[in-house]
Amino acid sequence: MTPAAGTTFLQSINQALREEMLADPDVYVLGEDVAVGGPYGATRGLAEEFGEHRVINTPISEGTVVGLAIGAALQGLRPVVEIMFVDFITLALDQLVNHGAKLRYMSGGQLKVPLTIRTMFGVSGGWGAHHSQSLEAWLAHVPGLKVVMPSTACEAGALLRAAIRDDNPVLFMEHRGLYWTKDDQAEPTTIESTLGTARVRRPGRDVTVVATGRMVSTALRAAERLSAEGVEIEVVDPRTLSPLDLDTLAASVRKTGRAVIAHEAVVQGGIGGELVAQLQLAVFDYLEAPILRVGAPFAPVPAGEQLEAAFVPDEHSIIAAVRSCLGRA
Repeated sequence: MTPAAGTTFLQSINQALREEMLADPDVYVLGEDVAVGGPYGATRGLAEEFGEHRVINTPISEGTVVGLAIGAALQGLRPVVEIMFVDFITLALDQLVNHGAKLRYMSGGQLKVPLTIRTMFGVSGGWGAHHSQSLEAWLAHVPGLKVVMPSTACEAGALLRAAIRDDNPVLFMEHRGLYWTKDDQAEPTTIESTLGTARVRRPGRDVTVVATGRMVSTALRAAERLSAEGVEIEVVDPRTLSPLDLDTLAASVRKTGRAVIAHEAVVQGGIGGELVAQLQLAVFDYLEAPILRVGAPFAPVPAGEQLEAAFVPDEHSIIAAVRSCLGRA
């Protein structure tokens, strides 16, 4: 079901969880405080509707929760775990990376791990260095894990439904700064076309901007400003970082001849470096300029309002990179 226009990102998540729980009694929700809605209400109302045997509050022990969920998935359930902040997924990496991601391969396909982990990431609200990181590059580095990063309210629900129905462990990354955003109109989406499929958010002819998460809306604002100067950028949203739809990204860069990769994570070691490497191999003969990256500085996320605003890349950062690609810096 496509969320109606005016539905927030959070409401879309909640609606998708409810629909999947109605459709499949093997879908369970686990996490800290999920029975009371979680910190922002993503699971609100589910315990009342489905009972606390399917919406289960867990102890504050991320490693234990993920280990429990992997075991449940191996037994045929489809657990959906909420890890409040991606910063704390570090406490579950042994279970997730060494077991959840490997068991299907190590069993020769005899085992399936249909596990979805919802986790919040990104800078918003002055939460500081322990609650604001973007660690998608760590997770996309692991074979056997899928990494999904929605950027709109409508697609948040569609991508989550696809993640829950997948037979592999999926990291579903939700930017906190998008939770209260709404789409201007409902976007028709299908389950079949979500995971592993990028989307061109805005067509253009001059420079391709590949943006992830909240940076997609930032890139679209930059595109509006540049359009007034006669520069038309094409904004592409990968939507799924692993598996990556390189074909769609490469087709865009072949058309424009120039590319900028924009993400909120720090530039050093960020997913942008991998995208640059793969794109350069795929489209080298078409490039008119080096592929540039836009991201945060190599520093912990600050908590102060002014420092936080300076830390996060904005449309001016993207505009500067686009102008540099065009030789107009």
